[in-house]
Amino acid sequence: MGKKVPSREDAYALLTRYMKNENLLKHSLAVEAVMTHFAEKLDPENREKWRVIGLVHDLDYEMYPEEHCKKVREILTEENWPEDYIRAIESHGWNICTDVKPVETMEKVLYTIDELTGLIVATVLMRPSKSILDLKVKSLRKKWKQKSFAAGVNREVIAAGAEMLGMELNEIFAETIAGMQKAAQELGLEGNA
Repeated sequence: MGKKVPSREDAYALLTRYMKNENLLKHSLAVEAVMTHFAEKLDPENREKWRVIGLVHDLDYEMYPEEHCKKVREILTEENWPEDYIRAIESHGWNICTDVKPVETMEKVLYTIDELTGLIVATVLMRPSKSILDLKVKSLRKKWKQKSFAAGVNREVIAAGAEMLGMELNEIFAETIAGMQKAAQELGLEGNA
């Protein structure tokens, strides 16, 4: 039997079977939105693939934190997912919890923006408007430079990813913000802008 190309509905049903934490689900939705945004610019014919991979990238994180990016292979193999989807998801943990290096553009984008979405959410929640809709790159850049702010965000991963993609940080910031703005309501980041 051939591998089944998972739909967004399949992916969401699977995700919510393994993930119950509301903040982790919102993070998954944020990464999905950003991956969809980047796909529209870089690989429009594979938009759904990018979207699905973004949505389930942390599938194993809540239930198997010690096996993050490893347990996902077992789960998705059982679900009959294509190898390139599984590999892409594994690669976002490169040099953190796996040795699977991001090679494809999609993998490099996922690796780069995963941590960045967390920094953006933290930045938005500190703003008077509590809104992503009025967030500018300049404001994000200030928070980026404050190492004590959102200290859990691995800035080295983001910088390494941007370098892999051959993109300036400001461009990555702008595109990631733009992707999240499209899902502001779903992410609870509309605020009062």
